[in-house]
Amino acid sequence: MKKLIILPTYNESKNIKKTIELINNQQSGSDILVIDDNSPDGTARKVEDLKLKNIFLIERESKQGLGSAYVKGFKWALSNNYDRIIQMDADLSHDPIEINPMFQLLDNNDLVIGSRYIGGLRVINWPVSRLYISYFANIYARIITGVPVKDLTAGFKAWKSDTLNKINIEECLSQGYCFQIETSFRAHQKSCKLIEHPIVFTDRTVGESKMSKSVMIEAIFKVWLLGFWRLFKLKR
Repeated sequence: MKKLIILPTYNESKNIKKTIELINNQQSGSDILVIDDNSPDGTARKVEDLKLKNIFLIERESKQGLGSAYVKGFKWALSNNYDRIIQMDADLSHDPIEINPMFQLLDNNDLVIGSRYIGGLRVINWPVSRLYISYFANIYARIITGVPVKDLTAGFKAWKSDTLNKINIEECLSQGYCFQIETSFRAHQKSCKLIEHPIVFTDRTVGESKMSKSVMIEAIFKVWLLGFWRLFKLKR
């Protein structure tokens, strides 16, 4: 059983070493793939300096977005015959202690979502305003898409390779929050078994957030496209 952790990076030189160390300390037996978008702060060099056998690095020529980074990573994982794949942030907001439990849940599920909102709220270092926006945005997305998941914008996920093949990952063109919504939506539409695993999300304390208005606007409007797609398929 080959397992892979995918870490997209842009200007994460202050976090990437510790993130990789924490992942390896879990003794998950996983390889790690870092996909760096030509970070000006030298993130890729930090990765190379670690000289670890289970680390692979893809350097892209420019900042191309989170969604396309994950698509690149998923395609790499499938072409290299990985059976189980986890996607997570490289800024320490996702605790690597959850990696092994999420891999284990894949034994009986097709997609495991590390959820901030299942069974209560578990978010640290967010202002109340941002928490409300995120929480109600997820309700909005859940109602429109029909996906029975409380944390549709979650970026901490564990996938079976078969699930990634089923959802035609190369067709996913969304970025940011919308990429997370779209991939879970596609899995649900293919009748994959989704489960939420409760995690604690700790907002970054080092480095800068990559969130932008364009990412938020995309999520607001593309959710409706997914909703229309769902209704069209139900009518057929």
